Amino acid sequence: MADNTRDLSKWALLSIAASIVVIGLKVLAWQLTGSVGLLSDAAESVVNLVAAVIAFIALRIAAKPADDEHNFGHVKSEYFSAVVEGVLIVVAAIVIIATAVERLINPVELEQVGIGLAVSVLASVINALVAWQLIRVGRAYRSLTLEADGKHLMTDVWTTAGVVLGVAAVALTGWLVLDPLIAIAVAINIIFVGYKLMRSSTMGLMDSAIPAEQLAAIDEVLDRHRSAEVDFHDIRTREAGHLRFVQMHMLVPGAWTVKRGHDLVEEIETELHDAVEDLVPTVHLEPIDDPRSYESWRR
Repeated sequence: MADNTRDLSKWALLSIAASIVVIGLKVLAWQLTGSVGLLSDAAESVVNLVAAVIAFIALRIAAKPADDEHNFGHVKSEYFSAVVEGVLIVVAAIVIIATAVERLINPVELEQVGIGLAVSVLASVINALVAWQLIRVGRAYRSLTLEADGKHLMTDVWTTAGVVLGVAAVALTGWLVLDPLIAIAVAINIIFVGYKLMRSSTMGLMDSAIPAEQLAAIDEVLDRHRSAEVDFHDIRTREAGHLRFVQMHMLVPGAWTVKRGHDLVEEIETELHDAVEDLVPTVHLEPIDDPRSYESWRR
């Protein structure tokens, strides 16, 4: 199998650097205002930093080529990272809710709201720019880890937006209860994002089939070669990180030479590579006139 690994860890370093800067800004905003919403926002950014470090480690592992212990590479490490990120998102939301409930019971007057909100907005802009870049690169290279980290940061952007609105509303109306209530509403949305992320990650760990669009591209290649002499069956696919795998039986006349059958396999594999990026095909050649050839892959 060709080495299809790629090192995307530099993008995780960008996330780590941004998280450190953002934590500093949000802690400053909390100290200026005393807002529980801004404190919760800062707490979530600490989780973002931990998640970014985990993402960096996972991407470094995923970039390792196949070896004697991992014959198909290490790309599935990305799924573990994304699951952890999903869990951390949910944990951050629970911390936000717990802090907000305490402030509901014991409301506190806010101070220096204008400066605090300005600092929070600056932190949010940094997060939004980095999140957009991570999601874009993650989708371009089909890296679940980068896309998950980008979505994680984007939830932080929405958290900050909600908290800023809540703190501004408190300053305008004097209703201290708005600060923790908006923090709780934002936390509930974050839990939903974390759930979706964990679900997509676990589906990858379960060897889900590749998307319908790529399946159609594979079928199109095979249809070009189907004839009275050549057929395919028991086609199976799965995804692992950015790699996609397909295995199948190719049936040809038993009278063909090994070289003729092999040449056709090589031709089809080349066309499959051209049709689907990062595809790893496995084609099992069998005689079309042997009933055993129509049995499924042995489990």
